[in-house]
Amino acid sequence: MHEILGSIKGPESLREMSDMQQKLLARELRQVIVDTVSKTGGHLASNLGVVELTIALHTVYSSPRDRIVWDVGHQSYVHKLLTGRYKDFSTLRQFGGISGFPRIDESPHDVFGTGHSSTSISAALGIAAARDLKGEKFSVVAVIGDGAMTGGMAFEALNHAGHLQKDITVVLNENEMSIAQNVGSLSKHLSRIRTHPRYFRVKEDIEGLIKRIPAVGNSMAKVAEKAKDSIKYFLVPSMLFEELGFTYLGPIDGHDLVLLKDVLKRAKKLKGPVLIHVVTKKGKGYRPALNNPDRFHGVGCFEVKTGEIIREGNGQSYSSAFGKAMLELAAEDPRVVAITAAMADGTGLSEFANVFPDRFYDVAIAEQHAVTYAAGLAREGFKPVFAVYSTFLQRAYDQVIHDVCLQNLPVVFAVDRAGIVGNDGPTHHGVFDLSFLSHIPNMQVLAPCCCSEMKEMLRYALNSEGPVAIRYPRGEGRTVKGYTPGPLVKGKSEVVIKGKDLCIIAVGNMLPRACRAAEQLQKKGIKAGVVNARFVKPVDTEMLAEILKDYDKIAVLEDNVIRGGYGSYLLEQMNSMGLDAMDYRIKLLGFPDEFVTFGDNDSLYRAYGLDDTGIYYSLLDLAEGGKGSGVSKEKVGYASGGQGVVSKQRKS
Repeated sequence: MHEILGSIKGPESLREMSDMQQKLLARELRQVIVDTVSKTGGHLASNLGVVELTIALHTVYSSPRDRIVWDVGHQSYVHKLLTGRYKDFSTLRQFGGISGFPRIDESPHDVFGTGHSSTSISAALGIAAARDLKGEKFSVVAVIGDGAMTGGMAFEALNHAGHLQKDITVVLNENEMSIAQNVGSLSKHLSRIRTHPRYFRVKEDIEGLIKRIPAVGNSMAKVAEKAKDSIKYFLVPSMLFEELGFTYLGPIDGHDLVLLKDVLKRAKKLKGPVLIHVVTKKGKGYRPALNNPDRFHGVGCFEVKTGEIIREGNGQSYSSAFGKAMLELAAEDPRVVAITAAMADGTGLSEFANVFPDRFYDVAIAEQHAVTYAAGLAREGFKPVFAVYSTFLQRAYDQVIHDVCLQNLPVVFAVDRAGIVGNDGPTHHGVFDLSFLSHIPNMQVLAPCCCSEMKEMLRYALNSEGPVAIRYPRGEGRTVKGYTPGPLVKGKSEVVIKGKDLCIIAVGNMLPRACRAAEQLQKKGIKAGVVNARFVKPVDTEMLAEILKDYDKIAVLEDNVIRGGYGSYLLEQMNSMGLDAMDYRIKLLGFPDEFVTFGDNDSLYRAYGLDDTGIYYSLLDLAEGGKGSGVSKEKVGYASGGQGVVSKQRKS
């Protein structure tokens, strides 16, 4: 079906192809990507936009000897297809398959693992510096999009690269604009002139000749330099890069294979840092993605013929519920403002931006700035809400501590995508936030069990005097049958089911799983109590004292790593209360001290013993007094790596 792509043994095959064969290959690559992503979900529009660029890169550079570093990784599918992963491409982002991002343990061609934005230039510069220290000879290329260039880390790396003057090429892929015919012709002309070796020789010869003119040579050279700069500022769009020490080439049409290869070959011969400005179209080759690139940036399964997204579930998502709650609460209080780091749609704030444009701030991919910006707003009496994915909040950890919590400023962190997020994998799972937030002084951490509770937590947070983080998962907010959360009181949890044999304390969206496990245990004659934690910090010490008085078997269920999570925090509280945890049987159910892989959520929960079956067997083991680690591999067929246990019987 894909004759050319199927015949490729590796990037070296590209160098044996004609220009026409490579153009046909580009068509096949787009077909494979559209067909596959329609079934697996993934990043579509950005990958369709870099097909010709990737072919050109792998034609000119010899990967993996030459190092190609992809920023974020949203555009790495073509790279994967050309580097030996065509036969496995149908497993993209599936449990046990290939990752949707570059991973150094997946292929030698993936020279640096990515998943977060704006890191490629720093990594590439480090690789180039190591190359020179070892006296080796190879090329280093960083491929970064214009969106990722809004991250401050990219400019820090550009500044350093200009200072070091290492041989490194940065390809800036600008994919938010199209090239009109006349602009394309002009950019081709400029690129061909500026990349031709004769241009540099002539420029140097003229400068040398002018300077040798007696008496007036140096002055004339300065005037000529200023005139040259003025013309360049008029003709060339990005003089910033030359001011930073880069040779700037472009802009060029990122879908012109012949031109791309020519410019890359010439750039490869230049000394010092080079920046090639490429302009591409996101979604090229697939009309639904071309017409709506934002919708097809990160997309679930869809119908190829129509582009219609295949929806899963009919319930309200946490992100949508958050967005609606923000609209309502902002209408009540003009001090409420919303902040996002280039994720307005993903965090549910698009409608807020339309209704309250003067109170909405998209700071681009700049989480550090977003946090301190929010702190400044809070300092002047506003109520800022920073909506951010859990994994991206990690990037602003210093600012959370120093600029918000140390000053006890009332910033609300709406921490979306907490817990596992499925197919995007370890770079995107939000399984560390309970650990890195709950130990910071002044910070309150809340976890809603459903969308309605999340709204009440947001209202509570906006009326708090210090920082508050509300962490909630991706997807639907499922309710617990027969349970309606009561009024929210600071630091108070809530009993959902009364029991006597063991107690399950559930954090956030793990509550429905705890209740289902309690129902199953009831059939065995085991009466399990269930508590909705609500507040991860501060811990409800009064409720904890009651639990410890009534139960000697306790389980904590959370979608965070166990290390430093809610269960660990509970054990610390027991210690501060003068209680010996070894007097009880306590089982902590969460993720182990490892990076959780990628795959659909059901597969991941099952793999870590946190699906309904795994939780049931763990709790049954606890109730029956077993001393094992929880789930029986023989019974349910998977590992129980996500479980910890304190295993001494209570003293009489």
